Amino acid sequence: MDLLDYARTVFALIATLALIVGVAYAARRFGMLQPGGPGVKRMRVTETLLIDTRRRMVIVRVDDREHVMLLGPAGDLLVSDMAAKETPAPETPAGETPT
Repeated sequence: MDLLDYARTVFALIATLALIVGVAYAARRFGMLQPGGPGVKRMRVTETLLIDTRRRMVIVRVDDREHVMLLGPAGDLLVSDMAAKETPAPETPAGETPT
């Protein structure tokens, strides 16, 4: 192999790696790697309260339900399951106009 063959091989390797990275970036950017389609997030942690150093109380919202859970080393416990309330709009201090 001469120098031209080595250069061609290195260029092909760099081009292939760049193509793989580009496709992965585009898939992540447009949400193709998430189950349920782009931008669909059904679950989120609404609030967290630290009970002690080993236990934590969390409110998890899934679709239109809220679940209050106690998480700890002995296991997880579902404390309450209820319909989710609408999130209130942030209050504006008196004398200020909302932006």
